[in-house]
Amino acid sequence: MQPFQKKPKLQSRKSAFSLIEMLVVIAIIAILMAAGVAGLSGMEGKGVTSGVATAESLFDEARTTAVGRNLRSCVLVAKTLTNNTSEDLRRIIVAYEPTDPNTGIPTTPAGSNVSGWVLSSRGAVLPEQTFFSKKFSKQLDTSGSPGTAINEVTLSNAKASYQGTYFIYEFNSQGIPAYPNGASFVIGSGARNPSQSSDTAPPKVKASAKRDFGGFVIWLNGRTSVFRSPQQISTTINSINSGDEF
Repeated sequence: MQPFQKKPKLQSRKSAFSLIEMLVVIAIIAILMAAGVAGLSGMEGKGVTSGVATAESLFDEARTTAVGRNLRSCVLVAKTLTNNTSEDLRRIIVAYEPTDPNTGIPTTPAGSNVSGWVLSSRGAVLPEQTFFSKKFSKQLDTSGSPGTAINEVTLSNAKASYQGTYFIYEFNSQGIPAYPNGASFVIGSGARNPSQSSDTAPPKVKASAKRDFGGFVIWLNGRTSVFRSPQQISTTINSINSGDEF
């Protein structure tokens, strides 16, 4: 008989990453970090994209209201809300001129300024960190280039949360814009202090959202065309930097 032989003890192996495994882990971390940055940037871009689509639908609603009811209507963009500063430059509403409750005929004489616009709907609020740009939204001049600032009106006959000063885009009863050469509507990604009015704390460009703007032109027939690139909005948009007001 062969003598009993003990089996040799298995040597314990210390667990450790090889160089290749460490490189793989580092690569995965880098990919995840890049995806996170891209995701945040994409969220800001989606805010502008969805905001433009929402605003376009409200302009279409205002134009349809004007033509369908044979009266003046408008899109109002909150500049400074008296009791709701967090929605400054974000709240957009549709309104129409007052009418006789019995006949439905406008009570404002033709050719005169409307006082006391009547809200036709609750409108909409732009996505978080997306704001109307009073710097790039302009009346167009005769050449179709950005010209003077968008007019302002005060809304005082609405409920408290809607009272304040608004930028106005008006349509006549044929759905034609009041601005003789058309106008532009521009929004952008940024940040501002929501507890202060937009006059005191205007939105500013963030580093991650540089030149993240969008919008459209309102033509003389009342229709809209979306800007396909920031350069179509303004020739100066390339020079905007992080921290600049818009």
